[in-house]
Amino acid sequence: MSTSASFSDGADGSDHPTVTDRLVSANQRYASGFEDPGMDARPVLHVAVVACMDARLDLHDALGLELGDCHTIRNAGGVVTDDVIRSLTISQRALGTRSVILIHHTNCGLESLTEDFRHELEDEVGQRPSWAVEAFRDVDQDVRQSMQRVRTSPFLLHTDDVRGFVFDVTQGLLREIDPT
Repeated sequence: MSTSASFSDGADGSDHPTVTDRLVSANQRYASGFEDPGMDARPVLHVAVVACMDARLDLHDALGLELGDCHTIRNAGGVVTDDVIRSLTISQRALGTRSVILIHHTNCGLESLTEDFRHELEDEVGQRPSWAVEAFRDVDQDVRQSMQRVRTSPFLLHTDDVRGFVFDVTQGLLREIDPT
């Protein structure tokens, strides 16, 4: 597997392009051969995937998904927050999704944080964040909590097909979590 780890981002004061410059350039190459796929925002498979933002998770490849198959909602930990519920509500009520897949993963950075992170930020910047870190010690239990948050949300129409998984970042396999 190749990565972009050797790329210089120009942060050292050199004249090298920044990471953003590189991404904009890549987009220009992409757009030069782009053809409108003629689809709308409704996912073909009527599924929304909520997952961690971890760069090691290539969700489309890992799940065999193609462009237009699903809505993908990502954040630190793949935690079901109020904003995730907001996105899922729009996904279901306005764009026709019916299933929700939750994906956490092994070796998550949130396992090494605590809510003290908020206090440290407050000490540093003079203001405590309004959001919770949502740190956890047991990834399986955190998946169960996320499933419960989705299943009990009064805003969601479809809570009968909610399944949770832990993705093993060293093996690439999903392990399903029993909600009980």
